Amino acid sequence: MNFVEHLHVLIVAIPLLAVPIIPLVGRLRLDFSWYFTFLALSLSFFMSLNLLMNVWGSGPVSYFLGGWRPPWGIEFHFDLLNSFVMVVTTFIAFVSVIYAKQSVANEISYDKIPAFYAVFVLFFVGLFGMIATGDIFNLYVFLEITSLAGYALIAAGKRRYAKMASFNYLILGTIAATFIVLGIGYLYMATGTLNMKDLAERLPEVYESRVVFTGLAFIIVGLLIKMAVFPLHLWLPDAYKYSPSVVSAAMAATSTKVAAYVMMRILFSIFKIEFNVIGIPITELFIYISSIGIIVGSVLAISQTNIKLMLAYSSIGQIGYIVLAAAMMNPVALSGGIIHILNHALMKGGLFFVVGAVAYKLGTEKISDFRGLGKRMPLSAFAFTIFSMSIVGVPLTVGFVSKWYLVTGAVASAHWYVIPVILLSSLLTAIYFGRIINLMYFSKKPDEGEIIRNEAPFGLVAPTLAVAGLCIFFGIAASVPIEIAAKAADALIGGGLWK
Repeated sequence: MNFVEHLHVLIVAIPLLAVPIIPLVGRLRLDFSWYFTFLALSLSFFMSLNLLMNVWGSGPVSYFLGGWRPPWGIEFHFDLLNSFVMVVTTFIAFVSVIYAKQSVANEISYDKIPAFYAVFVLFFVGLFGMIATGDIFNLYVFLEITSLAGYALIAAGKRRYAKMASFNYLILGTIAATFIVLGIGYLYMATGTLNMKDLAERLPEVYESRVVFTGLAFIIVGLLIKMAVFPLHLWLPDAYKYSPSVVSAAMAATSTKVAAYVMMRILFSIFKIEFNVIGIPITELFIYISSIGIIVGSVLAISQTNIKLMLAYSSIGQIGYIVLAAAMMNPVALSGGIIHILNHALMKGGLFFVVGAVAYKLGTEKISDFRGLGKRMPLSAFAFTIFSMSIVGVPLTVGFVSKWYLVTGAVASAHWYVIPVILLSSLLTAIYFGRIINLMYFSKKPDEGEIIRNEAPFGLVAPTLAVAGLCIFFGIAASVPIEIAAKAADALIGGGLWK
């Protein structure tokens, strides 16, 4: 095994090793904790790019931890799907830690900053591990790591209700984790293995077993809670609202998307499409749930007066697109769902970056206080406009690419009735983002004098504008992510991810 192959496991190992070091170096000098965090997460990002290029050129690769081959040992397996999701997640980690330098100093108590960065890295370690692992119980372990870190990060918010928001997430997250580990246990009872590739080979022999049906049902319900799919979304609004700004951005951009990846992995590469079509009514159930969630999330977003709550309910609607793509079970729609993992990570992460910048300068999260932002904070307002247009699905933005593939997939699979849902959701999204754009550029208080420009610091604006630029770039030059998503979707549908 050459050094390049070791790089794959180091995506997870380096930030994991950095976790205990970060608070120690933070005692020597506070800035050191940020530098070590930046070093660990940036290395993971650049190694994940190398991983994606290797998988793109040479096909799937596996890494056997400790040299123990599966099914006895734990395997890290990398194919086009999870290599793509890994790049998305490590990129969000990379830009988030750049954003965090000034944001965290403003929102977290001075003495807690080193510990905060350690937990922040641990949160991403869990996500990286969930994406990389080829062992379903190891997946649960990494899920618990990222969940526990997430509870702590939410509770780190200065506002009093942050602890209650964290506790609510803890309760629902524990229920979800319990369902998932029970489901894994049932699958182990039926097959005698925890390795995902081995499960995919053994499950067809026991597809008719009630134990298998029960195991899958438990896992799916647990993942739907983690994805915050309506009506299992109750933990999400307060978690996003009361978290520190960089935590809201990182969680909104990654955690639900990684859970969506896990759902795709289980439904298509472990159970395969034959079971989903013949065994249980996944298509009908998921289409109904996701369609209702898309509309309800958009309607609830319209009624909010707090910008973070509006974005939280918007996320509930947006995650419905990914579930809808999986439910239609054809390569075109599934390509749209995979692309939307990237696109929503950019759009929603960027929107929370803007909200954090506004809170940094103006000390507010009220939508009404965005009035005049176009003159007061023109760069932040410009970025917010780009992200808003992307969420709506305006052509030449990433959001349009996702919705185009979803609509095309609906036509290809004869699910015509979901097209009005997508169009209505876009209209509702245009309404709640349109009112903010109107406030920023075209509304002024009658008694307000001349507005003085007061832009956010460079450390907050630079990563925000970089992400906004990617929303335009991948909206115009979308060929690379589309090709990756299309090949990953074909492999998912055809059961070829393990080859």
